[in-house]
Amino acid sequence: MTDFILIHGAWRGSWTWTRVRRLLAAAGHQAFTPTLTGLGERSHLLSRDVDLDTHVADVANLMIWEDLRDIVLVGASYGGAVVRHVADRMPERIRSLIYLDAFVPENGKALFDYLPDNGESMRQLAVAHGDGWKIPPIPASVFAVNAADAAWVDRQCTMHPLSSCEAPARLSGACDGIANIGYIVARGHDGPFGQFYAKAGERGWWREEFACGHDVTLDMPNELTALLLQRT
Repeated sequence: MTDFILIHGAWRGSWTWTRVRRLLAAAGHQAFTPTLTGLGERSHLLSRDVDLDTHVADVANLMIWEDLRDIVLVGASYGGAVVRHVADRMPERIRSLIYLDAFVPENGKALFDYLPDNGESMRQLAVAHGDGWKIPPIPASVFAVNAADAAWVDRQCTMHPLSSCEAPARLSGACDGIANIGYIVARGHDGPFGQFYAKAGERGWWREEFACGHDVTLDMPNELTALLLQRT
């Protein structure tokens, strides 16, 4: 049995991983899918104090209190920044680190540094619709979510704290010393993730591609689960 920790992206929650979690459980594995503070069913906890550090602590504390070791840690989209920090602080507990169409920030760089407009459009959305500190959800159609799930995803998504995307990464580099690291890119979505896929190749990480939208967990859960089991 393998322990998986699966981290969702911005505006989302553990619900994005439900299909994969059930498939992993059916195969005899244990999957933890924590919802980050202030999002999903924990949206009532969203405040100006919630930031990237809060989300890193969410995952690190889960690992400590559940005494999880030899784990497979997966981060989707914004969750890539979260798992990268967790892996940097607790590399000895991690067997495999996988980025799923995710941000992989370098030390000193914020997520917004990797967007074409450096996050200006997100800041404007926060000012117009989020009291200046929270970003309203981006429509599922922008992420090329499959037609059957698009309306449901739009209903499920919640506000995301702006500060978590502006915080520069604070990394020692230990996160890149994990033996098994991979990057999965979703080719059906024209996002900023190709740059991380290319960098993964330069670093010698294994790489895979899926012909679907950004929410691979919803578009191709069976194929994703099979790959996670194969690669870890």
